[in-house]
Amino acid sequence: MGAEPGPGVRIGVDDWAAEAAQRTRAREGPFGQLRATLDRVGPGWWLALMVVVVAALPVLGASQFLIRVAINALLFALLALGLNVIVGEAGLLDLGYIAFYGFGAYCYALLSSNQFHLHWPSELTILLVTVATGCLGLLLGLPSRRLLGDYLAIVTLFFGQIFVQLATNLDRFQPPWASKPLNVTGGPNGIFGVDPIRIGPVHLISQEDYLYLLLGLLTVAVVALHRLVGSRTGRAWRALREDATAAELAGIPVRRLKLFAFAVGGAIAGLSGTAFAAVQLGVFPSNFDLTLLIMIYAAVVLGGAGSLPGVLLGAAVISVLPEVLRDPDHGRLLFYGVLLVLLLARVRPWWRPIALLAGTVALGFLIRLVAEALWPTAVTAAGAGSDALGRALGAWVAVPTKPVAIGNAAFVLLVAALLLLTRLRPAVRTFALVPVVWLAAFVWESRLAGEPSVTRQLLVGAILVVMMNARPHGLLGRPRVEVL
Repeated sequence: MGAEPGPGVRIGVDDWAAEAAQRTRAREGPFGQLRATLDRVGPGWWLALMVVVVAALPVLGASQFLIRVAINALLFALLALGLNVIVGEAGLLDLGYIAFYGFGAYCYALLSSNQFHLHWPSELTILLVTVATGCLGLLLGLPSRRLLGDYLAIVTLFFGQIFVQLATNLDRFQPPWASKPLNVTGGPNGIFGVDPIRIGPVHLISQEDYLYLLLGLLTVAVVALHRLVGSRTGRAWRALREDATAAELAGIPVRRLKLFAFAVGGAIAGLSGTAFAAVQLGVFPSNFDLTLLIMIYAAVVLGGAGSLPGVLLGAAVISVLPEVLRDPDHGRLLFYGVLLVLLLARVRPWWRPIALLAGTVALGFLIRLVAEALWPTAVTAAGAGSDALGRALGAWVAVPTKPVAIGNAAFVLLVAALLLLTRLRPAVRTFALVPVVWLAAFVWESRLAGEPSVTRQLLVGAILVVMMNARPHGLLGRPRVEVL
């Protein structure tokens, strides 16, 4: 007996041809024309635009906090580029990637601080650390060249945890030739007083200096990786990612490619670590925990594994979004702005988003009237701030006076509703959006707006869950054809 077709599979129907009219309609209208125009812009122009925008921040009088956020975003993007080489291009599940980052940071700190009273020139230190981290990636790839999937993930995960333990406990290392323990890494207290980067006569002291340095490093890395991905090596990496067995049978040196991917990704992470140590003027074991690895993976997955522009976009979203959400008013404006843009971009024709918003507000008024009639003391005004948007939302969003339990339950219900939306037909989805949009407003006002520290983590997780269901290949990634 043959295997039963999966859900949504139509026997004898060419789905690509059947959906041709739908794809044509997606290119119509102002948003379709805008998308077609953006597709014609080459990657070089997008990179130039990013460089101009970031470089203009100090010129436009940006605050030190904003410049620091931009520095963290550039560091994050550089790390995500290195991970994309290993995971997105070569398809190797590396869970110890953060160890390369920490190795580069600690090596720079040891060679440029009073820990061993070494103050090497920054140019030499950065070059040696980058090469050494690439060699460390090569060494990690040697025992892993026969491993794939979960087995490779377990081996590399132990590698990352071993690095954290060594960084925490190598403050009392006892060499055979010494009479007392040697403090190598500073233990839990780390290494502080790291020298700033000096390139010839130029001393990088201010935040603006490091902003331009990281922007230059990121630009060089993007250009180099773009050329590498387009070369024969990049094509061989993609063949390895799609099917390692078929690639090996085709004569591609699979093991050598794995080692090279680990080396390139490790070198980029080590380079990022040197910049991080110089910017922070110190390194500590807590800087390289599992949370950072999860966030880097989230950037690659969100942007689209294997896509250089997608990885940069994902890194910008993951690194900047938590900082924006620190202010409840800014977070509210961002939340509803993104929600409105998504509705205008995804719901067709143009009058449906307007009708949907009107229905949502009407539903909110009805629920608020019912809640005030049944529990007059249990409903308060919406909004954690006093801005105009918060006052407007307070007229139709019913927020309980004790929102913790109800807000938590509503958040879980919202995630389930968003997942269900991805499985509904378009006609049914439009009507279902009305209660879902109201539920999103209720969850934000009752639970998320008042606790930015919790909101940042939950919102990033919710974005990834919805993205993996609605667009598994990421924002700018290309969908893959799975061979079953």
